[in-house]
Amino acid sequence: MKVLMSACVVTVCAMTSLQAAASAAIAQANGCLACHKEEGVLVGPSYKDIAAKYKGVGGAKAELVNKVRSGGAGNWGEVMMPPNPVISDADLAAVIDWVLAH
Repeated sequence: MKVLMSACVVTVCAMTSLQAAASAAIAQANGCLACHKEEGVLVGPSYKDIAAKYKGVGGAKAELVNKVRSGGAGNWGEVMMPPNPVISDADLAAVIDWVLAH
């Protein structure tokens, strides 16, 4: 039984790592990493800062979907975030889940 549980834990960890890698690749392919990085400010806030700001906030995912789709400025300073209407709904959901998991 312990071996089975250990195998399950390893499998879940591997799947989580693959999902994170896939989400990072989606972010790269859609230009997100041109302005954001996991830690530290590039042009926009880091993913860790975004996750911290929205931790425990109801509706955070829907709000971030809207921000990515519409773009805007003023939430993190005066630098304009351009809209990204091209990323698919599924890819956007995966990236936002990944960002919020930081």
